[in-house]
Amino acid sequence: MKRRTLLQASPLLFGLSETALAQAPYPNKPIRYIVAVAAGGGSDMIGRTFCERLSKVLGQNVLVDNQSGGGGVIASQATARATPDGYTLMQGYVATHGTAPATRKLAYDPIKDFTPIGMIGSTPNVLVVNTALPPTDVKSFIDYVKKNPGQISYGSAGAGSLTHLTAELFKGQTNTFMVHIPYRGIAPATTDLIAGQTQAMFPGLAAALPHIRSGRLRPLAVTGTQRHPALKDVPTMEEAGLKGFDAQQWYGVVGPAGMPAPLVTQLNNAMAQVLAMPDLREKLSAEAVELTPMTPAQFGDYMKKDLARWTALARERNINLDNT
Repeated sequence: MKRRTLLQASPLLFGLSETALAQAPYPNKPIRYIVAVAAGGGSDMIGRTFCERLSKVLGQNVLVDNQSGGGGVIASQATARATPDGYTLMQGYVATHGTAPATRKLAYDPIKDFTPIGMIGSTPNVLVVNTALPPTDVKSFIDYVKKNPGQISYGSAGAGSLTHLTAELFKGQTNTFMVHIPYRGIAPATTDLIAGQTQAMFPGLAAALPHIRSGRLRPLAVTGTQRHPALKDVPTMEEAGLKGFDAQQWYGVVGPAGMPAPLVTQLNNAMAQVLAMPDLREKLSAEAVELTPMTPAQFGDYMKKDLARWTALARERNINLDNT
C-alpha cells in the first residue's frame, strides 16, 4: 500500500516541481550572450566587460559566446532563431543591424527578427590621413582631393563596412572622388595607411587613437554631434562644414523577437544599473566608447533610423554587395 501510494503521488510531486521551476524568478540559469566577433579586440572586450557586471546585477552568470563570421550574420541568425525567453541575448552593433543589411540581402530581418533591449554606447569615426599628405583640415583635404582626381585612395575594413560607407557619405556630400581599397579588417588597412599605400580612412576612434597619439596619423575631424573628449582639439564634421554628417559605431543588446515585455523591462533596468557603474565608464573610455543608456523603445527607434540612413546611402551610391 505504501509503495502504491508513493507511485500515485509521484506524478503530482513531479508536476509541482515543474510548476515551481517555471515560476522561478528570472534568471534561474546562465544566460548566453552572443558576440559577433572572435575573442580579443574592442567589441569582444566591451561584451565581456559588460557581461561581468550584468552577471552581478542579475545574480546569474552571463556567458559570452563568440560567434564570428559573415560580418555578424552567423551570430544574428543564431539569436533570431533562439527561444525568446531571455536566456539568449546578443550584442548587436552597427554591422549586424545597420551597414550589412543595407548593402546585401540577409537571412534575417534586422528589425522584425529581434527585440531591442537597450543601448550600451557608441564611438565616433574619425577622418585620418597619412602624415605625408599636405592637408591639415577638412576644407584643405577636400580641395586637395579635387585637385588630384583619381590619385587619392582610402582604405576600409571591408566592402560594406562602416569605414567604407562613411567614406562614401563623405564623397557624396563633398562631390569628390577617391579610390576605395577594401581590406580584411581595420588592422591591415591602418598599416597601409601609415605606410602611405593609401592616403585616408574613416576608422573608429578606438582603432585610430593610438596612432593619432603617436603621431603616425593626422586627424582632421570626428563624426558625431560633439567633439570627443579624447580629441578635444579636433572638430566635428559638422563644424568643418558638412551639415548633418554622422556615423557612429554603436553597441547594444538585443534578443530574439517576441520576448515578453516584463522581461525586456527587467533586462533594461539591469542594463541601467550596469551603465551607471563608474568603473564601467572608465574601462570603456579606453575604447573611446561613450555610454548611452536608452529605453527599449528608444533603442528600437535608433536602430530603425540607422538602418534607414545606411540603406538610403547604399542605394544612392549604388553599393550592393550581392552584385559583386
